[in-house]
Amino acid sequence: MNLADIIHYAFLQRALLAGTLIAVLCSILGVFLVLRRLSLIGDGLSHVTFGSVALAMLFNFQSVYTTIAAIPCVLLSALGILKITEKARIYGDAAIGIVSSLGIASGILLASLAGGFNVDLFSYLFGNILSISPTELLVTAVLFVVVLLTVAFLYNDLFAITFDEELAATSGIHVDRINAILVLLTALTVVLAMKVVGIMLISALLILPSVSALQLARGFKTAIILSACLGVVSVVGGIFLSFILNLPTGATIIIINFLFFTVAFFARKLLR
Repeated sequence: MNLADIIHYAFLQRALLAGTLIAVLCSILGVFLVLRRLSLIGDGLSHVTFGSVALAMLFNFQSVYTTIAAIPCVLLSALGILKITEKARIYGDAAIGIVSSLGIASGILLASLAGGFNVDLFSYLFGNILSISPTELLVTAVLFVVVLLTVAFLYNDLFAITFDEELAATSGIHVDRINAILVLLTALTVVLAMKVVGIMLISALLILPSVSALQLARGFKTAIILSACLGVVSVVGGIFLSFILNLPTGATIIIINFLFFTVAFFARKLLR
């Protein structure tokens, strides 16, 4: 079976399109999160997503409604991380740890009540992009447009708080509002990415393309563009490779991303 034959499968076309959209979002937001030292927020929110998925399965929601039902829970958790950081006067990583542990504990309890860990739950834990439905693709496309337009509209503000939050505040930028928008956009992206690489590997898709790009890029916009390109290539390559070799798609995508990071790391050393 050659590449031309493979591309005619409808489920693979949906996987490639959804994977490309989500890779772009993860890669772009990842640059902001890595530079803000908030990269682990993806890991924390993914654990909340696990709890949301377990809750949806407890009520026997269909796959697409599971994704939709997870969105408000993860959005509220993202705001919760910010509020805990502000009100409890603790660092962001501690707030992420609190929400993360609560999410994973809730997920385990709810999964137990729903009948234990079944095949559907494992598909969310480790990803199953080849099973994405037309409705899920539509939801992904709509949210992709929402997130990308928001980032484009608030690009200057996001850029300002990424490099100097205090200077941004004195310049009249509503730092708290922009921070809230950033974590909300990340929350939406995390929910979408759980079908691509799985809940357990979402943070890697947020981190690896961006850190690979930051090894080589000499400017912020260049880093964003390069990160998006690496993310898309890794997802598309991972889908084809996993389909041909019968490998787990999510894990294959992450391994390719790590190889990109390794190459970028040594290329930077050589260039210096």
